[in-house]
Amino acid sequence: MIGLGRPTSKNSVKLRACKAAIWLVGALLLADVAALTPTACLAGPASPVATGGKPAARAAVAAAPAAVVPADTAPAAPQFPPKVYLFRGALGPIFSTGMDRLAEKIEKAGFWASVYEFTLCDFIALQVAKSYRAEPAPIVLIGHSMGGLCSVRIAITLQEEHIPVSLVVTIDPAHATKDVPPNVERFFNIFLSDNVLGGGDVKPQSGYHGHYASYDMKDHDEVTHINIDKMNDVHAQLVNMISQLNQISATADPDPVPLRYLVPPSVSVELWDSGTPLTVRPGDTLEQIATNYGLPLWAVQQANPGAGGTPLVPGERIVIPRHLLPTPISALQGQQGADAAPAPAQPAGKNGMIIGTRRR
Repeated sequence: MIGLGRPTSKNSVKLRACKAAIWLVGALLLADVAALTPTACLAGPASPVATGGKPAARAAVAAAPAAVVPADTAPAAPQFPPKVYLFRGALGPIFSTGMDRLAEKIEKAGFWASVYEFTLCDFIALQVAKSYRAEPAPIVLIGHSMGGLCSVRIAITLQEEHIPVSLVVTIDPAHATKDVPPNVERFFNIFLSDNVLGGGDVKPQSGYHGHYASYDMKDHDEVTHINIDKMNDVHAQLVNMISQLNQISATADPDPVPLRYLVPPSVSVELWDSGTPLTVRPGDTLEQIATNYGLPLWAVQQANPGAGGTPLVPGERIVIPRHLLPTPISALQGQQGADAAPAPAQPAGKNGMIIGTRRR
């Protein structure tokens, strides 16, 4: 007699077999669904059938989670080559042809450069901002006369848009040129302070922490407002700076010292980026420091106007000019003569910056 509450042993076996079959089918369906998740798809197509006749994708899902790429292996942000915008002054095609010559040299070095009239200043500012948002390449602004005024004006516009400017160079800019905004990382002014056509003594705004250097050429009788933009030695230095923009961290130094020079007659311009502090050692003199660092004495003296007539005191801090070049100071020391005194252990410049390259 068959009971109503318990199945016979044969029925029990059949029931367990049926449940097992249902469980197996469900497990296979779940494995197939898991193989189609985004993580599995990112791992690539499934490999051929593995040993035992089951797809290898099912075994992989059951074996281990998908691999995670470490954060430090993520590709670095691309570095774009600088874009150089040059601006002529009034009657630029006649009097500011140095900007065209410089642009040709920059292009020959392999960089994008374009020359504009200063009257297009506000329009070009919009184009510079648009270009930077599409491709954040280092921005370089160079201008002669009213073109110098335009270069600073564009930098101010970009400051309002929170866009950095890697380098600004003004060449005898107009007197009405405004102060340098804090978004400019490096600034140079080469000018004639007694010239009525230019003569703009451009200064940094309050709160400016970039590299600043001003070079007054008024004692050079051979330099005029018309030819100051055509100095070949200055062109060569600017091309070199532009070529190194992606190799230099101009913002690494938290507080560079501004430089203001009156360039002596018969001395060509050496474009130091800014000054850096140096602690005086026992027995140091300005002459010895200039020799040790390959600097012209006049440059060290003008950077320290109060230190020329009295002996230096050990522990006193003075200022020496430096370049932002990706060459360690040891390379500079190797260029000095064997009879030169060893350079101080102080950093001649921070982050591999060179102090001097030649003496006059």
